[in-house]
Amino acid sequence: MNYLKPTTPRFPEAALTRRRLLGLSLATASAALLAACSAPSAAATRRVLASDSAVQALEQARRSTGKTVEKALTAAPATVAIDAKKIPTWGYNGAINGPLLRGSVGDRLQVALHNGLPEATVIHWHGLALANDQDGVETLTQQPIGAGADFTYSFRLPHSGTHWYHSHIELQRERALYGPLIVDDPDEAKDYDHEWIILLDDWMDGVTGTPNDVLAELSKGMGEMHSGGMMGGKHMSMGASSDFLGGDAGDVRYPLHLFNGRTPSDPETITAKPGDRVRLRIINAAGDTAYRVGAPGVRLTLTHTDGYPVERKDVDAVVLGMGERIDALLTVPAGWTPLMALPEGKTGLALGRISTGSGKEPIPAALPSELGGTVVDGGQLASAAEVRLPAKAPTVTHTVRLTGSMMAYDWGINGRRFAMHSPYDGALEVREGDRVQIDFVNEGTMWHPMHVHGHTFQIGQSGARKDTVIVRPGATVSVVLDADNPGQWLYHCHNAYHAAQGMMGVLSYIE
Repeated sequence: MNYLKPTTPRFPEAALTRRRLLGLSLATASAALLAACSAPSAAATRRVLASDSAVQALEQARRSTGKTVEKALTAAPATVAIDAKKIPTWGYNGAINGPLLRGSVGDRLQVALHNGLPEATVIHWHGLALANDQDGVETLTQQPIGAGADFTYSFRLPHSGTHWYHSHIELQRERALYGPLIVDDPDEAKDYDHEWIILLDDWMDGVTGTPNDVLAELSKGMGEMHSGGMMGGKHMSMGASSDFLGGDAGDVRYPLHLFNGRTPSDPETITAKPGDRVRLRIINAAGDTAYRVGAPGVRLTLTHTDGYPVERKDVDAVVLGMGERIDALLTVPAGWTPLMALPEGKTGLALGRISTGSGKEPIPAALPSELGGTVVDGGQLASAAEVRLPAKAPTVTHTVRLTGSMMAYDWGINGRRFAMHSPYDGALEVREGDRVQIDFVNEGTMWHPMHVHGHTFQIGQSGARKDTVIVRPGATVSVVLDADNPGQWLYHCHNAYHAAQGMMGVLSYIE
């Protein structure tokens, strides 16, 4: 099925965001988008839809082992324990972290989802260059899964790495609707003794309010709050600052920071022998917080970012923006090793520990308040030679200006706030086979972790292969990708509240 560019009029600039649109009428939004398939257009731009034969042909051509990995997930309200307190939230299979999903390259992943929520949901498979109709973006690639309904995702795992899955109705992810997704490469050499899969998250749901409460407050903007004589509300973070991130560190004040669903008062602990090597698979599932991860006095060897190998680098700590993943090797010393995740520019701590069965157990209050030395983020690494894109001049270049401010809380792309009822306004149009350059230009004073669905890009000529990259205030980050996965793909800031306000767009394949 080909898509004819809709000619329906633009809504006002105070357009409905994805979350608000869903709250008003999923059915209306879906009907409007589907009706546009037959709408006339002067430009007659024909788009490759998720249902197009090119999408299915590519899926059939992907590597196949003939093996199917099956899992059942239920998204539903749940009561979880944090610090022995019962917290109401929404989660998968009743837990604060969804179950581990794992397979090898070429396996078919088949996930039967039952929606036990009081509203519609979807699942996005973050980091995978999979078939477009399985990407899990409401309305754009699939009909939202209504309350009480079932849907089965089924696709081949296209490439290895540390990835994750989460609801793509953004504020649902801000509860507990996420989990780890690991794709193994059977040919990868194993140079470690243990593996530790780590989910980091900033948490407030059921403690100080709900994600909807946070968005309602933030949406007023700092300008309105100041004009009303307020210097900050219940949820807005005032004064969070990071030189590493280039200024303002985040929008939201969080009471808790979680390491695999646990706080520093009850940290997860793994055991090892002195000299063992632990592969850390670190996933930042937070909504508004970057984490600086390190073990005091112990160097980390960074091996992968967003699932792809990099030229290995020894560091004292690594910073992950929301949506990013880092794989690192840690050689275990004797005694206790605290693995700290400090919320960059904010107060608090997420903590895990490695024990060799000797030494004095560390007390969280006695741990250092900073992790210094050599500190990098994944966007500052170089790709390993075997995954580096071949040199090629771009055939199409798009400029993506990151616009908006805390004063008005009007986050957008190129001055436009995204609305799902008109997703192709300002779309980045490409054709299959293009080498695409995207220049992310941050015109504001807040950093943004920019994520592209369905593809990995390379930063510059030899930078890391990634799907999520930190773009600092006043900076331009140029990335290149090969247009080799047809369909309609969302790209957006992975700050949940920036995305909910409209900092999103579509990478659109046309014929």
